[in-house]
Amino acid sequence: MSTPSENAFSRLVSTAWLAEHLDDPKVRVIEVSSAIEDTAYREGHVPGAAWWYWKAALWHPTDREFATSEAMAQRLEVLGVTPDTTIVLYGRPVQFGTYAFWTLSMCGHRDVRMLDGGIARWRAEGRPLSAETPIFTPAAYAPTPRDESSRMGRDDVRAGLGRPGRLLLDVRTPEEYSGQRVTGPGGFDHGAERAGRIPGAVHLFFRELLNEDDTFKDPQTLRRLLAGVGIRDPRQDVVVYCRLSHRATLAWFAMRYLLGYQDVKVYDGSWTEWGSIVGFPVER
Repeated sequence: MSTPSENAFSRLVSTAWLAEHLDDPKVRVIEVSSAIEDTAYREGHVPGAAWWYWKAALWHPTDREFATSEAMAQRLEVLGVTPDTTIVLYGRPVQFGTYAFWTLSMCGHRDVRMLDGGIARWRAEGRPLSAETPIFTPAAYAPTPRDESSRMGRDDVRAGLGRPGRLLLDVRTPEEYSGQRVTGPGGFDHGAERAGRIPGAVHLFFRELLNEDDTFKDPQTLRRLLAGVGIRDPRQDVVVYCRLSHRATLAWFAMRYLLGYQDVKVYDGSWTEWGSIVGFPVER
């Protein structure tokens, strides 16, 4: 999609914008990967980009919880990031970039942005790739207060079931939503004890929000897709989930930063949690 203004407050930047800022010392690019090994990164990444394995970078080392602001500050310091640095993220696959965006936003970093189209668009345009791992000069980064206003826990989700005005948005595959599988098609089916959906949830597969090159569809199309499942008011109370909340953050990003929806939250436990809790209702 066309990035609206790409000024200091834009959250989505184009490949052209990033190409112009690759040598900017105030910009740090981070590739966020679903793979525990950096094989794909070493075969070719955006020049100067750091590499993060999502779970090691964004989660607590033992608990099913996000990294503390103090731990995140230490991880950013290693990359030479200061509170004034513009962080540009892209994921492999794309939704791991928005997951990192969501996490860094909760940790209070002021200027976090997403690369529209990520590595897929960058590569398709024939832009340069690097196989070198950059070396960064560590910087000082003071932890900032957390803001978890975009996050919702299981008890609040359950308490809101059937609440007038609340809309639950499931962005998993049709097979997951219908209860045919716990994970998407292909591979070992795992991740929760039960298959199905949270009662009352409507469905919009997250890939419908993207073009084939991983760029976001234009705002008019995004609004039409959301209106088709009942999300028509920017003030609407929306809770979005998937299996582990990566895909959910992509929908959250589109609604919050591309369309201006103010009351959108991510249920980060998503189906891996809900589908295994004793006594929590499941719909098929």
